[in-house]
Amino acid sequence: MKLPRNAFLSKQWERVPQRRRLPLAVFATTQILFLLWWAAFFPGALSYDSITYVWHVTTNHWESNHSVVYDSLVWLALNTTGDLWILTLAQTVATSLVLAYCAVTLREWGVRQRWAAIAAVVPALLPPTAVFIIFVWKDVPFVIGAILAFGAAGRLAARRARGRQSVRDKDFYRTVGLLFLGFLMLALFRNNGMLVAIVAAPILLIALPSMRRWVLAATAVPVLIFGLLTSVIYPAAGVKTPPKDAVYAFFYADIAVAYGQRPGFFTKEDKALMSSIAPLSHWKGRASNCYNADWAMESPPMNRPLAAKRNDELMALWKRVMKRTPDLVIGARVCRAHIAWAVFPGPKELRANTLLSDPQTSKTLFSYLKWNEDIKHSEYRPKLKIRPLSEPLHKVADFSWRAFKVPQLQWLLFRGAIWCYATYAIVLLFRRRTKLKGTTALLAVTLGLQLTVLAANPAPLWRYMIGPIFIGILTLPLLRAKPHFGRQDTPEPTKAKESEQQEPNQDPDPEPAPVA
Repeated sequence: MKLPRNAFLSKQWERVPQRRRLPLAVFATTQILFLLWWAAFFPGALSYDSITYVWHVTTNHWESNHSVVYDSLVWLALNTTGDLWILTLAQTVATSLVLAYCAVTLREWGVRQRWAAIAAVVPALLPPTAVFIIFVWKDVPFVIGAILAFGAAGRLAARRARGRQSVRDKDFYRTVGLLFLGFLMLALFRNNGMLVAIVAAPILLIALPSMRRWVLAATAVPVLIFGLLTSVIYPAAGVKTPPKDAVYAFFYADIAVAYGQRPGFFTKEDKALMSSIAPLSHWKGRASNCYNADWAMESPPMNRPLAAKRNDELMALWKRVMKRTPDLVIGARVCRAHIAWAVFPGPKELRANTLLSDPQTSKTLFSYLKWNEDIKHSEYRPKLKIRPLSEPLHKVADFSWRAFKVPQLQWLLFRGAIWCYATYAIVLLFRRRTKLKGTTALLAVTLGLQLTVLAANPAPLWRYMIGPIFIGILTLPLLRAKPHFGRQDTPEPTKAKESEQQEPNQDPDPEPAPVA
């Protein structure tokens, strides 16, 4: 890599240790790019959920149907700056740090530094991934946690491939700590995020046999923390639990799909229960759309308070439906999780297309001003809109976003399924080519993200599969990676310090390409 032309900068760059130059270059470049997007959509892109968070924390309506931790960050931002910009700015910094960390992980696997740097910078260039990071959304730190967990799992796997799986040094404990932090973020920032850890854990335990106790702690403890928070701490702190009609909406939608396809399987008692909550025409009509659970829960005609009150009866009905026609229930779940496994979108008339959220704020604050008096008269209402720091920059950024979201490109840029399959193929090909042990750890997080959406998903929302897009882009350089460490587990060198100083990738061009 060529040094900067400026003499002062050249001298300062020479002082940076070789092994620090790659992460420093990646962090600086991605942060500059993210700052441009941030300035273009200052103080941050908003959605319906964003307004909900503000309503939660400014009117004392704390509820656990969204991430309480993220609500707390929104509260902190509003009470320190009176605005949301500091939260979205922090998201850009955290993403830049994590991408820089993953670039080093790629270097551990023999990826040339220039390719590792490019792969880490691309997400900050592409509008779908870059704009996502500056949204006021709990899904943003969730995705950051997924990328961090991927990077940490890759570092641990690289230790095994180099024959250092039994060494317990500072780097090992730091990597395990970051793996724990990544899975903790997954658990805390989305209510079903702990499922990612549950799915990823067996793969990591198999891929990293000499580190099983540590891997188990890094994946199981976040799940336990989530359970403790939701069952004990949140209720004790006065955080309301979501109503049953919201928690069990997927099950109601399953019933509707089954009734729409095989109404003759339902008894008079079943139909009497269903008709008390919504007309049978609704259960058999719009509600039977397997792609979108929101259609089933429309109120009216769905009497959601009554559904919550008679939830036990509805769940008993669901169990009977599951026993009678398991194919219909499983099919409904797979259909509803279309965004997780299907490369191309489904029928638009059934709302099976990729559901995107534009970074522009609607004049009605996504209908909040039509019914919510708290938001209508909130002191923060003037802050709940895009106020770009540069109008020309905003026009360029908004044009780029709209140009990239054309339907012909959505399968590649907004739908994570293709990137899941690409990640699996790349990692397995890399494993076959190098014969290195532990490489399957690189696909654990992606598989966890994909199967979590398959387990519980309301509609084909693009934000649920952004994580696999980030990770998929990061795995691309493995196609050209040339690891220089042994193919089998080898004894640890006598001098641990010397082994720690050795770089696994002795590249003829060891410095990162000029990406800034």
